[in-house]
Amino acid sequence: FLETTAYFCMKPKMGEKEVSPHSSFSIWHEFSSDFKDLWKKENKLILQERVKEAEEVCRQKKGKSLYNIRPKHDSGIVSKNCSN
Repeated sequence: FLETTAYFCMKPKMGEKEVSPHSSFSIWHEFSSDFKDLWKKENKLILQERVKEAEEVCRQKKGKSLYNIRPKHDSGIVSKNCSN
C-alpha cells in the first residue's frame, strides 16, 4: 500500500503522518465511478452512431431495387379477342 501511494505521489492530509487507506480508496472510488459513467456514455454514443449508419445503409439498399418491374404488355388470346 505504501509503495502504491508513493508511486502516485499521494501526500497525507493535514494533521496526518501517513496516507490512510480510507483517504486513498475514497479518491480511487470517485475516479473509478466517474470513469465508469463516462465509459457508459461513450459506449451509448458509439452504439447510436452505429445504429444510424446501419439505418442509412438499409435506406440506401431499399432505394436500389434488386429487380426491375416492367409494365405488362397486352399480348395474348384475351387481348386479341377483346380488341375485335
